[in-house]
Amino acid sequence: MSLPNYEIFAIRYAERNAKRADHFIGGDPHDAPMPMDYFTWIIKGAGRVIAVDTGFTEPVGTRRGRKHLRDPAETMARLDIDHRELTDVILTHMHYDHVGGWASYPKARFHLQEKEMQFVTSRHMQYPIFGHSFEPNEVVGLVRLNFQGKVAFHNGEDEIAPGITLHHVGGHTAGLQIVRVHTARGWVVLASDSSHYFEHIRTNRAFTVAYHVGDMIDAFRTVEKLADSPDHIIPGHDPLVMKLYPAASLALENIIIRLDVDPRQLA
Repeated sequence: MSLPNYEIFAIRYAERNAKRADHFIGGDPHDAPMPMDYFTWIIKGAGRVIAVDTGFTEPVGTRRGRKHLRDPAETMARLDIDHRELTDVILTHMHYDHVGGWASYPKARFHLQEKEMQFVTSRHMQYPIFGHSFEPNEVVGLVRLNFQGKVAFHNGEDEIAPGITLHHVGGHTAGLQIVRVHTARGWVVLASDSSHYFEHIRTNRAFTVAYHVGDMIDAFRTVEKLADSPDHIIPGHDPLVMKLYPAASLALENIIIRLDVDPRQLA
């Protein structure tokens, strides 16, 4: 049976000014800017619309020094998608910038690795090195959703629809998962924070927020194996993604891009 070809959209909803030393364990010898973009993703096709991550809310972003550009859920209307009607949301992990907007999806079931829920309710959260990237109220919100039967837990690899699979990799958090999507150009991997930037996976360097550095590096190999080529890997926060892929329409330039088409070849 042939697999559906899905469209994939990335919504850029926030940004952060940062430097190279902020993004690599061990720092970086070059004191140069390295800004960060924040995305949520949409998988669309075969009668399905699935959101991947929910972004952070403006108050949380402001408190953390991030520039909130737009509400990613509300922005879905630009694609004729009503976020209030979505029935499935994939959470790659539970850091504030990936789970903060969960309340915008009242009908959704949230797909999460069981190890992630165990991690965010474990003893490790008492240590700022782990806990600072989570918002306690958001963690409690997901715990409440679990009591309501609205969290679908996964352990390792799982298929949530034909042509859409989840893969536990860990590293950045204990339960980080990536998403593999079948498209007209082949298998695309939404790497999320398994590789924040293209540079991380291409140079085998680790991001500064890590639960297990060894697992973080091993995750690169998993991403490479699952993607049809390096051009089929989408990192979680790299502004270069916005330059490589075309806007969903002229009106959506620098807001929403298409990831199921071939990237541009930059000079």
